[in-house]
Amino acid sequence: MSAQDWAGFILTVISIIGAVGVVGRWIVKKYVEDILSELKPNSGSSMKDQVTRLEDKMDKMFDMMITHLEDHSKK
Repeated sequence: MSAQDWAGFILTVISIIGAVGVVGRWIVKKYVEDILSELKPNSGSSMKDQVTRLEDKMDKMFDMMITHLEDHSKK
């Protein structure tokens, strides 16, 4: 192989590696954005909002249980 053939081969390999790197970076960035969007409140449908609602329900249930136990212990 001549020097020109080697140069063409090396440039081809570098181009392929660069293209794979750009696509890989885009895919990772997209997945990270999707994951981070779930951790921010957005008026109801994010995971953050769902966890907050669950915590509120658990707090209410705990308060109801404490009230019930206090009432029951008085009898």
